Amino acid sequence: MNKNRYLALSLLLLRAIAGCALIVASAHAAPCLIVTLTGTQGGPSVFGGLAGAGTLVRYGDDSNGCNAVRLQFDAGRGTSMRLSQVPMTAIDLHAIFFTHLHSDHVDGLGDLLQIRWHFGVKAPKVDVVCSADASAGAYAMSCQKLVAHVGDAYIQSGEIAQRSVEDKTRLAGGPAAAANVQTFEPKDEPQVVWSRGEVKVSAIRSTHIAGHASYRVDTPAGSVVIGGDAGNDTPSPPRATSASAQVERLAKFPTGADIIVHSAIHPVMGPDQGSGFPAPIFHRQSTATDLGVMAQRAGAKYLMLTHLIPPLGARQQGPYKVPGGALTEADYKKATEAGGFTGNTVVGTDMVSVRLPAK
Repeated sequence: MNKNRYLALSLLLLRAIAGCALIVASAHAAPCLIVTLTGTQGGPSVFGGLAGAGTLVRYGDDSNGCNAVRLQFDAGRGTSMRLSQVPMTAIDLHAIFFTHLHSDHVDGLGDLLQIRWHFGVKAPKVDVVCSADASAGAYAMSCQKLVAHVGDAYIQSGEIAQRSVEDKTRLAGGPAAAANVQTFEPKDEPQVVWSRGEVKVSAIRSTHIAGHASYRVDTPAGSVVIGGDAGNDTPSPPRATSASAQVERLAKFPTGADIIVHSAIHPVMGPDQGSGFPAPIFHRQSTATDLGVMAQRAGAKYLMLTHLIPPLGARQQGPYKVPGGALTEADYKKATEAGGFTGNTVVGTDMVSVRLPAK
């Protein structure tokens, strides 16, 4: 065999070995899950540059940086800016889920869909998963209408027509055309509402406003529950807890969730503490202490407090004062520990993340 042919065959053999090694490494890459708080502001008020409520859940393995499936739960103001810090854009999301339709949880949707419509001409529609239309007598909540009309201001201003003229490949109908709305009827037991490969998302009915739902994401790397603003079905004391029995059920089904992400109000804002905070609004939130009780019973390893009322360092929650002055991370952790939680309490600041398994 001449020298050149020998070298060529050797090179081919080395490439084949390297390819097989890559396939084997990929096949055995460890699965991983990353949960990132994209916004931790509690309510529609503004403080310290915090973005509105949102949680990004990413799943994959070590070969793709835990980034094969990308899910956004709630999308308050500034969500697209926080995603850019990951870094990623609205075009990279596979699905957007809403716990409920309060403005502080949905203000970022128009921005996300506008970006996807503008730059993601060849991208598939993003799934928007939410409760079916829900009525509470005096009012009705409609996720379908929210999405259908999310670009109306841009349409009325003429921007969508102008953008369409300069690029005729853009979808007719504007930002709403970039979404594939999938609704479900919330039930008292967990039900699967979305799946992709090894990732399964379940939902359960929870109490806050009409149509509120909480979610659980199950993956081979672990599981996370996103409670939203869920509270107890009993709207005010006397009651055993302010936390949601449905969220606890979701956190225990079929096994204990590794991570619970939940809005939290500190007990210091209670109507008997002198804050002036309205009692009905206080009572429809879960206190950090009661969340500690729930997380301990559910066996969670991490309790991520978000949508903080009040935010860290704030002397007021909107117009309502914080008795005793601004709260610290230690104050929130002390509250969850008072509920008996012995796991890891993560007091929400924008872009804080938990990775499973931890590095």
